[in-house]
Amino acid sequence: MDKQLIPEIITEKQIRSIAERLSGGKPVRRSLPKGGRLHIDRTLPFLIVYRQPHRRNDIGTDRLVKGEASYLIAAGKPRMTSDLEHLIKTIIEILSNACGAFLIIEIWSGDTPDSAVEKKHKELLKPGFRILTMNKRSPVKAVEALQQALSHISILRHKAEVDVESINKLSPKGLQPLLTHAALKQLNCFMIGVEIAPIYQDLSTEKIFPIVLRNLHRGFDRALKRAVFEFTRSHTTFDAANHLALGRRAVVKAVWDVDQSLSKISKSFDFLRQVTPINSESAWAEFRRSRFEKPPQLFYRPLPIDPSTVKRKLYQIRIERVEDPTLANLFQETRLELDRKLTMLGDLETRKFIYGSLQVFGGNDTSVVEMAREILKAIPPRGTDEAAKNSLNAEEFGEKARSEIDYYRQFHPTISSKVYVKPEIVGLMVSHGNLLIGRQTRIPANRVEALLQHEIGTHVVTYLNGGEQPLQLMQSGLPGYEALQEGLAVLAEYLVGGLSRPRLRLLAGRVIAAANLINGATFVDNFRSLNREWRFNQNTAFSVAFRIHRGGGLTKDAVYLHGLIELLKYLKNGGDLTPLFTGKIAISQISIVLELQYRQVLKPILLRPRYMENSKIDEKLRFLKVGLTPIDLIQKR
Repeated sequence: MDKQLIPEIITEKQIRSIAERLSGGKPVRRSLPKGGRLHIDRTLPFLIVYRQPHRRNDIGTDRLVKGEASYLIAAGKPRMTSDLEHLIKTIIEILSNACGAFLIIEIWSGDTPDSAVEKKHKELLKPGFRILTMNKRSPVKAVEALQQALSHISILRHKAEVDVESINKLSPKGLQPLLTHAALKQLNCFMIGVEIAPIYQDLSTEKIFPIVLRNLHRGFDRALKRAVFEFTRSHTTFDAANHLALGRRAVVKAVWDVDQSLSKISKSFDFLRQVTPINSESAWAEFRRSRFEKPPQLFYRPLPIDPSTVKRKLYQIRIERVEDPTLANLFQETRLELDRKLTMLGDLETRKFIYGSLQVFGGNDTSVVEMAREILKAIPPRGTDEAAKNSLNAEEFGEKARSEIDYYRQFHPTISSKVYVKPEIVGLMVSHGNLLIGRQTRIPANRVEALLQHEIGTHVVTYLNGGEQPLQLMQSGLPGYEALQEGLAVLAEYLVGGLSRPRLRLLAGRVIAAANLINGATFVDNFRSLNREWRFNQNTAFSVAFRIHRGGGLTKDAVYLHGLIELLKYLKNGGDLTPLFTGKIAISQISIVLELQYRQVLKPILLRPRYMENSKIDEKLRFLKVGLTPIDLIQKR
């Protein structure tokens, strides 16, 4: 609605329109006078309220309510205006009758510390909250949940201080209460006030600290949901599965615009293909001719993009317009990872490349390196996988992969995924839902099913499932998704009985090679370490070194074992596999995916891996919940 057309007061006509929509269970999103706004997602038993101070520039505080499923921002005046009071009573009457009771949480910022007052910097930036309840009408369970959740907020290493007070008059300083005691009782409405220390406001410039506000918003949002959930359980007939289900379902255009823009940039380049040399066969021949004394010369595809130009577009995306703190944070992290990958493409074949790799993929995790050493010591260096006896060539394996993709077409007829055999590819790679097979690749017969489920059952299936989601980033990939993807893919190998001892040994060797790289090892150093110290055959040692040293030093291969370890911990703690196939997600984002599913922003998965339909894996899944290490997987299959 054009701000010029917004009347000076909330009109009776507006209130009637809002009442009609609420009575019909429809969402409400209205602009109000003086920059106010009303958003009610659906029939809900609560409203988060913020009134802008009459004589003070309270920057940033309004953002702490935006993104909630039900909120009201209004102009604050010393005397309560009749139009605002009428609107609030109308909302409460309809929703309280529908839900059995109603809760208002009003927030405001505390007095900003005077810059002349001598206070330590850490005290100015320490999060603080004062929860206010009414003497005779306090929703005790909700207050307790709010206090506990707020106390877990930490900003710049400072834990929040939370005080609870019971008072007679509940309102911000200088403003009248929203409703009288009598009105609250009549409407079966409860109130909580939350005064917030404005640590997100910069006193010297009258601007905000954006990152402080963003982090505070995330924690405050979670706290509000937990408080409201306890209220719904103890006072209302409203049915909510958990606190996550109380989030916003209606997603505004700004979210789709940002998601589409980020996804478009993500799909404009294939990072892994760009940093993988195209001359693996000739590089192996060259290295062998040098008697393994000189690193081979590696050649790369020309970049189809200018990283600096793409970065300019990346930072023109207006993520700040996204009110939802969960989605806004996800978008911010995605942009940061895309920025780092673009920097890596610009730093290809330089020493700078490895520093970007450490930021994106991580590196020398001590516990993972120790596990890799344990695996290499526990498993003898020889095995049929490395010898590739009774194996399939690239074309033969490709035909089986095509048949595997065809299986999923009965559930998803429009699948466009294809299988290609290419000379420049090393091993197997999934790119944009297509399986690429290196021309020289040979797959041992005992590993065929395992690799089909690794590549098709995991990478292709999650790509296709992600493509069915409203958020396009679920297909192009959320930040840090690689570790869970590879951990899930290796677990699939185990579940179908194809995780062999040589395979696990290879994954451990990659971790050792990545650690060597970080510690300054050259290509030749790494080859010798793998071949002489850890006794991999020359071909395998070259392949691992080739992958680790591509681009200038890529630590991505360490995430296979790292991801598997994290996934085993997740399953031990009672985690469910099903949400992991929603799209390309990181293990740290599972709770976010579940939240978005509860809020019906994300859909249930379309495709389940074929092996999940086999009842024979149920026993293995139960076994995994006991708590296993990677070594256990090959000892107790």
